[in-house]
Amino acid sequence: MLENKANPTINKSTGLPRKRFYRARAHSNPLSDSHFPIPLSPSHVDYSLHYPQLFPSSDQINGSKIQFADIGCGFGGLLISLSTLFPETLMIGMELRDKVTEYVKERISRLRVANPGQYQNISVVRTNSMKYIPNYFEKGQLSKMFFLFPDPHFKEKNHRRRVISPHLLHEYAYVLQVGGIIYTITDVEELGEWMKSCLENHPMFEALSLEELEADPAVKLLSTATEEGQKVARNGGQTFQAVYRRIVPAS
Repeated sequence: MLENKANPTINKSTGLPRKRFYRARAHSNPLSDSHFPIPLSPSHVDYSLHYPQLFPSSDQINGSKIQFADIGCGFGGLLISLSTLFPETLMIGMELRDKVTEYVKERISRLRVANPGQYQNISVVRTNSMKYIPNYFEKGQLSKMFFLFPDPHFKEKNHRRRVISPHLLHEYAYVLQVGGIIYTITDVEELGEWMKSCLENHPMFEALSLEELEADPAVKLLSTATEEGQKVARNGGQTFQAVYRRIVPAS
């Protein structure tokens, strides 16, 4: 069992890391240059570093690939919830802030120790998803991408920093399989309208029907699984969702 008696960063009752020791700015500039290792291509992603029980060595390939990506995963709440909901699916959180990434790594590590056999299918990587998505995922590899409470970048001159944009949707469409789904949610109405408009006007995406939304278990987690969503709920705030499916555009 991981030792936490003399470690103030660990909550004694839960055995999990304390967020206050990993706090960082709410958002980072995605256009700035950060220094961290980037795989040359999806084939260079070392699954043994992320899923050691499932991939004991970097040379071992069992045919499984990452299918879910949580973009800007924050403190990992969605990943943790998705892990038990889809235990056979590999998924990864992508986070730019280094302290937050370290928190999620520690959280996953301790959950694995406390729950043998569980949480082996999730991991996190520090990276800039606005720049390096194609370095991690092959064409049509993903079945779900999540964008929960992203930075709204209110100023018009900073809209180019938004993680949902017409340009970036081309990249997301490339790594999503046909039928794959993009999930977005925000508590900023203007940003919600922006994300919905970008998806609605893109030829490779179509909205899910109300029946499909109600039947999708992942939709239910959008407003409840993350720290941001829970804060909005406590304050009685409103959220704005846009959930769209990757399609083959009409010729």
